[in-house]
Amino acid sequence: MEYIQADEAASRWGVSKRLVQRYCRQGRIAGAEKIGGSWRIPEGTVKPGDPRRSRDQQPATARPPLGTRRLSHLMPLMNTPFQLGTASAWVESLGTGTRAQIARAELAYFTGDAERARNVAAPLLKSDDFDARLSACLICAYADLALGRVNDARYALEGARGALGNGSGGGISLEQAALASFVARTASVLLHLPIPADLPPEREMLPLLPPGLRLFSCYVGAHQLYLEGEHAQSLGVARGALAMGDAIHPIPAIYLHLVAVMDLMSLRRVDEARAHLLEAWELARPDSLIEPFGEHHGLLGGMLEAAIKPEWPEDFKRMIDITYRFSAGWRRVHNPSTADDVADNLTTTEFAVCMLASRDWSNAEIAEHMGFSVNRVKECLSNAFRKLGIASRKDLARFMLA
Repeated sequence: MEYIQADEAASRWGVSKRLVQRYCRQGRIAGAEKIGGSWRIPEGTVKPGDPRRSRDQQPATARPPLGTRRLSHLMPLMNTPFQLGTASAWVESLGTGTRAQIARAELAYFTGDAERARNVAAPLLKSDDFDARLSACLICAYADLALGRVNDARYALEGARGALGNGSGGGISLEQAALASFVARTASVLLHLPIPADLPPEREMLPLLPPGLRLFSCYVGAHQLYLEGEHAQSLGVARGALAMGDAIHPIPAIYLHLVAVMDLMSLRRVDEARAHLLEAWELARPDSLIEPFGEHHGLLGGMLEAAIKPEWPEDFKRMIDITYRFSAGWRRVHNPSTADDVADNLTTTEFAVCMLASRDWSNAEIAEHMGFSVNRVKECLSNAFRKLGIASRKDLARFMLA
């Protein structure tokens, strides 16, 4: 097990070192050990809650059974409130071991290096460590999409979507069931696939997740609401989650801001959408966490072209490169699995223009938003109609994302 010192915990939690030491003396930090005159604390430990809320006051679903609380290996970087600009240093501080291996794969994936992410995570696909295996399934499923390894992506995706059933034979704890449900739901929703029928209700599992994964689960729930056309409700979930907690978990926060952009563009609240996109970018830039922007391009309604391309053209090019690689694999899994016809032969610009046109934006509105001429909008639409074999805007919807 990896440990951090009391002063580092204090810095992460935004409290004094003396308060951290008091938590340790009071037994409120599981696994804390006193070494000489100081304390060491298990890596990944979350700041203790308000002691005035006793265990007996907590709902039963908020407590894993006694003996099951442990240091989770599931997506540790996603689950950590690291300071901006320190993601790589934080990962390296883990040293060696399973947790460090997963964190390195996460960092590679979220910074756009799908090949390295896959190579680091793949050996854990058959790990005896339950959390490590789930993490590897999730990372490899999406990394393989970007690498065009669709059969491998399907294999990892099946492991992620069937995570709960695959672990049930081993007598998993309630906490592990929550983690498995989280992975299965995440793998399904982000590919716009039906959620497995055997998953327990999200509201029962959410309180059992550690804070960072709980926030990402809120993003997954908001994304599902977006797909169902409940844009205002989805936006409320995203903004509510962003207001939760004492510390910023950068990776979940980026995804929450992006789903807010999706909702706000659907609601035609463009200025608010731009603000959320720029907040996501401010969280991502210091650590080059660029992958989420490429993943979401088609759902952002031209906002990358409007807000990122003018000021950060090189980063925009990287986002678009990620978009082409990721979306090609995404469609090869999504379209056959759902019988949808999401367009796979449009440029990213054509797709963005068509998304807006399918939502009844005029040519002039699209041109102003995306920063080019009305004639170019007309050209994009004409090219798209020809490629899709359609004659008018009313036929666009079935080829676009929700």
